[in-house]
Amino acid sequence: MLKIVLGVIAGFVAWSVLWLGTDQVLIMASPGWYGMHQDNFQLAMVNQDPFEPDTTILIMHLVRAAIISIMSGFLAAFIAGENRKTPLILGVLLLAFGLMVQVMAWTYLPIWYHVAFLGMLIPFTVLGGKIKKTV
Repeated sequence: MLKIVLGVIAGFVAWSVLWLGTDQVLIMASPGWYGMHQDNFQLAMVNQDPFEPDTTILIMHLVRAAIISIMSGFLAAFIAGENRKTPLILGVLLLAFGLMVQVMAWTYLPIWYHVAFLGMLIPFTVLGGKIKKTV
């Protein structure tokens, strides 16, 4: 049981670090496009101003979320030494946390983005655990 808890914690931390880290890399690599988009998004949320998201960036977020979810599910399964419960628990935790974040941004982003982002967390995390089984 302790290994499952440690696997879930490690997977959650890894997901968070990878998400924030890749976001910072993208901001530094493209301050005039990606960085400005992210800054404008944060300002809109703080000031409750209108915001027009860039569809390309939203799709990039979905691709990153899928890849990071697979990686974190794999890591969680690797640490726990089992690949069924741990990735599923991690996926549910990521969904709960993601739902909190998406609710805060609900009016600023299109519904298709929220549904896709939240809908992929559990399946892709579980997929990462299944990949661990074959490796």
